[in-house]
Amino acid sequence: MATTDTALDHKVDHSQEEAWQGGAEPFKASYGKLMMWYFLLSDAFTFAGFLITYGALRFSSVTWPVPDFVFKTAPFMGHRELPLIFVTVMSFLLIVSSVTMVRAVQEGHRENKNGVVFWMLLTIIGGTGFLSCQAWEWTNLIGGEHMSVTRNPFGTHTESGVYLDAEGKETDEVFKAGSSFLIHKGGAAEHGAEEGEGSAEAHAYEVGDHPGYMMDEKGFIHRKFKITDGPNAGTVGMEQFGPAAFGALFFFITGFHGFHVFSGVMFLLIIMINAASGVYASRKNGYEMVEKIGLYWHFVDLVWVFVFLVFYLL
Repeated sequence: MATTDTALDHKVDHSQEEAWQGGAEPFKASYGKLMMWYFLLSDAFTFAGFLITYGALRFSSVTWPVPDFVFKTAPFMGHRELPLIFVTVMSFLLIVSSVTMVRAVQEGHRENKNGVVFWMLLTIIGGTGFLSCQAWEWTNLIGGEHMSVTRNPFGTHTESGVYLDAEGKETDEVFKAGSSFLIHKGGAAEHGAEEGEGSAEAHAYEVGDHPGYMMDEKGFIHRKFKITDGPNAGTVGMEQFGPAAFGALFFFITGFHGFHVFSGVMFLLIIMINAASGVYASRKNGYEMVEKIGLYWHFVDLVWVFVFLVFYLL
C-alpha cells in the first residue's frame, strides 16, 4: 500500500513539474521585446488621437492654410520659393536613418560589434539632422512668419473678391476662392489672384505707401476687400487671421514627435556606447537591446509618415 502511494505521489509531482513553464517566452519573443511592443501600441493610440483631432478640426473649418504656401522656404534656397522641398529633405534623413538602423540590427544578429557601432552612429547622425531641420523650420515659422500656438497668419480666401483702397474703391488686385494670403507686416504674402502675383511686392508693403491697409497694435496688417461672387457678393470686410488651431496643433504634434526623435537619439547614443564597450557582446543574445531600440526607431519613422501626410500634403 505504501509503495502504491509513493508511486502515485511521484506521478503527481512529475505532472506538475511538466505543467510549470513560467519561464517560456510568449510568442517566441523575449519579455523585453514584448514590453516594447506594448509601449509602441499605446503610443500609437496617442498619436492617432492627436491626428484624428487635427483631421476633425481641419475638415470642419471653412478656411485652412495651404501647405504649399506655408512650407515653401528653406535655408539653402535664398529668396526662391520651392514648396515642400525642405520638409522632403527632413523626411529623407529620417527614412535613411531607419535603413541604417536595420543594418545595425542585422550586424547585431551576426555578433559583429564594429558593424553595430558603425550603423548606429549613422542612425544617430540622421536623427540629429532631422532635429536640426525641424529646429530651423520652427525658428522660421515663429520668428519669420510670426506663427505661434495662438496665432496663425496663414489662411485661404473662401470666396472670390477684390481689394479696396482707403476710400473704399476697388483696386486692380483681385483674388479667387482658395488662394492663400498672409497678413503680417514683412511676410511673404500673396495678394494676387494668380500664383505669383503680388508675392514679390509683398515684402515691401507698408501701410503708409499702400492705402487700404490697416495695422493692429501688434504690427499685423489687415486689408479691406469686397466679395464679388457667391451668396455674400457685395460684402465688405477685412482679412482675418487663419484658424489658430492650425498653429497650436502643428507645434504640439510635430513637437511631440520631435521629442520622440530626441529621446530616440539619446537612447541610441547610450546603447551605441554600451555596444562599443562590449557589454552586449558578452550576453551572446544577438544584441537584443539594439533590436529593441530599432523597433522604437522604426515606429518614430512610421509616425512621421502620417504627420507628413496630414500637415504637409492635405
